[in-house]
Amino acid sequence: MSAPRTDAGASTDLVILQALRGQSTGYVSGAELAERLGLTRSAIWARMQELRQRGYDIEASPQHGYRLVSSPDALVGDDLLARLGRGTIIGRQIQVFRETRSTNDVVERLARDGVGEGVVVFAESQTQGRGRLGRSWVSPAGKGLWFSVLLRPRLLPGETTRIVILAAVAMVRALRAFRVPAIEIKWPNDILCRGRKLVGVLTEMQAELDLVRHVILGIGVNANLEAGDFPAAVRPNATSLRIEGGQPVDRAALAVTILRELDQAYRRLSAGDFESLAAEWAASCGTLGKEVCIRVGDRLIRGRAEALDDTGALLVRTEHGRLEAVVGGEVTLVH
Repeated sequence: MSAPRTDAGASTDLVILQALRGQSTGYVSGAELAERLGLTRSAIWARMQELRQRGYDIEASPQHGYRLVSSPDALVGDDLLARLGRGTIIGRQIQVFRETRSTNDVVERLARDGVGEGVVVFAESQTQGRGRLGRSWVSPAGKGLWFSVLLRPRLLPGETTRIVILAAVAMVRALRAFRVPAIEIKWPNDILCRGRKLVGVLTEMQAELDLVRHVILGIGVNANLEAGDFPAAVRPNATSLRIEGGQPVDRAALAVTILRELDQAYRRLSAGDFESLAAEWAASCGTLGKEVCIRVGDRLIRGRAEALDDTGALLVRTEHGRLEAVVGGEVTLVH
């Protein structure tokens, strides 16, 4: 695992990028930045040079100062924080790794060290990214958003399915903001575009009998993958924003939009507003109202998917007429 993308100038870069992004129609003066940071103007110039070397196109004018023209196709923690702004729960701290086994593993270690909720860990590439039911998740470098969020919700262990629900609602909102068509939720944790998998959600929990210590919310977004990036076995059922839209997407902008939507959805859940989240989820779910076959371990449950209960479980009217709450499993639509 490589070190996160931080350096001695990280906090300085955050202030600089916040200032540059706050002046989208003009310049920020070097003198103003120097005064704000307690540095010399030559030190500010040196930081600008460093940012340029990292791919930022920064225009300099002797009369006006500095202006941000464009950003690199990379995830940079300071820049994501600068775009996100202050006051969020999710995204209050952001780390970006060039490569790691799994972002869930990194967040698990942070959770055990007592780090507060809201920290987000991105990786440009995962060597052992994972999905549900022990499956692997293809995470090629620079092609997607592979990240995990540490949460410490005030929920009972049996209620943590609500985290998957809020994540799905947030993802649908974010993708629609990017004008992605034909988005729907497939229970329990997939976001589909035109019937093919675009986003996967994985939750892992540490809990006692009546206490949730933490929940790790892992999300994989197929942003700029091309067909050849997917293994042949999953290619017919997988897609990406690039495939669907015909052009690359700005991954950093998408990441910020997703984090904002996750933060808002988490605040709604924390305020006790699961009912409206569940209603929004149901409006975008392609599983409800369908005949389904759900494999849970060695058991098969057949019936009609009707609704969510107040814990976030799927209510299935079985072939015997009984209403059964299903928390997880592998669902297949019965045609």
